[in-house]
Amino acid sequence: MKRKAYGRDTGLTLRLLFTGGLLGLVYVIFGAILISVIGGGFIVGIVVVAALAIFQYFSSAKLALLASGAKVVERDQAPALHDMIERLCAMADLPKPKVAVIDTPVPNAFATGRSPKHAAVAVTTGLWETLEPQEIEGVLAHELSHIGNRDVLIMTLASFFALLAGLITRFAVYAGLWGGGRRDNNGPPVWLIVLLVSAITYALSYVLIRAISRYREYAADRGSALITGAPEHLMSALQKISGHIARIPERDLREVASMNAFFIIPAGIKKGAGELFATHPPLEKRLAALAEIAREMGRPVNL
Repeated sequence: MKRKAYGRDTGLTLRLLFTGGLLGLVYVIFGAILISVIGGGFIVGIVVVAALAIFQYFSSAKLALLASGAKVVERDQAPALHDMIERLCAMADLPKPKVAVIDTPVPNAFATGRSPKHAAVAVTTGLWETLEPQEIEGVLAHELSHIGNRDVLIMTLASFFALLAGLITRFAVYAGLWGGGRRDNNGPPVWLIVLLVSAITYALSYVLIRAISRYREYAADRGSALITGAPEHLMSALQKISGHIARIPERDLREVASMNAFFIIPAGIKKGAGELFATHPPLEKRLAALAEIAREMGRPVNL
């Protein structure tokens, strides 16, 4: 089954464009207000930020692998994993990404990269040891769908600028604590304006990023189901991963928590957290969506 058989997710593409446009508008307004408040000298800061964004764009895959502790492995180091990914890439009509392994008992996986030609897929040793081969294929097909849909880049860049707004918010708070100047004799303190603008920017980014993050998981689940032709394998994998994570010591979960937004299932899911602020949809909804896809494919499953 070639990639053209399951195609790009139109709903995801439209959401990426819409969310990217909104985020771009938010950051333009954000920068314009800060420049007008702080003055022309802030332009230097904008140039530095732009340089960092470009660096993030070209180094996103390496930075993600570094942050997760993943090590790129060659075929002789993990032949079975390479074989699986090559077979799935052929079925999805995608170039083979770099293959990496994270040495942790937490069963999980993620994809990263700015394009299908510059991508990487990382799996944990815990995933390899916990799941059956068909379930691992379902997970890998999910990650390859992220690469094919090009949603990883949007998430990476959007998260970077949200982080920047968050840092500026923190600096503004410190400036207020140490005493900030005023724009003029009657206006509010500069640090207060910066704080409010940055905080609003961060809040809007936070909600927008999480909204697209949840939808992209549904899209990747669907891609996995259509690439493998067996949605039940991914369903079984998701259930096993979730159940196994619940038994992992907190110390091990904290070591990989920084990659939660990219993992197929977040490590250390907090019960009762509002869905609005979650990076992933609830497991029950993902399973229900996969079950519906399975029924459409003539492969009924029981939840």
